[in-house]
Amino acid sequence: MKLTYNDDAKASLLDMDNTDKTLYTLLVYSENIAGILNQVAAVFTRRQVNIESINCSASSISGVHKYTITAWSNKDQIEKITKQIEKKVDVIKADYFTDDQLFIREVGLYKLSTPEVLNNPEISRAIRRADARMVEVNPTFCSVMLSGMTEDITTLYHTLDQYNCVLQYTRSGRVAITRSTEEQVTDFLDMQKQIENGEA
Repeated sequence: MKLTYNDDAKASLLDMDNTDKTLYTLLVYSENIAGILNQVAAVFTRRQVNIESINCSASSISGVHKYTITAWSNKDQIEKITKQIEKKVDVIKADYFTDDQLFIREVGLYKLSTPEVLNNPEISRAIRRADARMVEVNPTFCSVMLSGMTEDITTLYHTLDQYNCVLQYTRSGRVAITRSTEEQVTDFLDMQKQIENGEA
């Protein structure tokens, strides 16, 4: 017999799996080289740690890409993972953070049934209360976008889902910046340049 779980049951299972664990965010800087993502993911696989989300984009430094990775782990394990990632030849710098050390955002997109939205004013109220906004409306569906913390985005989804109006739902991986004024990798690159110029 195949077991199935509703959303609440899945959430309970996740909570049990993550007991005594913290959601860490890793910021990994590297050159834009093919295969680096596989190298980084392999470190998590060997440690049997599941990646919750991953986002890759160019950083504020020319030629350097930034990977924002989230994973549930304990401090000892995440330190080992970070050190192993940093040993990779193509990785410039890697570090891990807790949520209070970062400014974090995600984006949630919700495709809703237009007839359901028009027939139930509570749906529009829920969207306004969440500070979300309509980005597209047609007779069949309307698209809603919300930028915020993971909890804000998932809360709105569960609220809308109660009205049986959600046709599709997705959320982006986390994007994060540190609360310092510079990229974490700036000091490292400056030191490397000094070494190359014989100044250090």
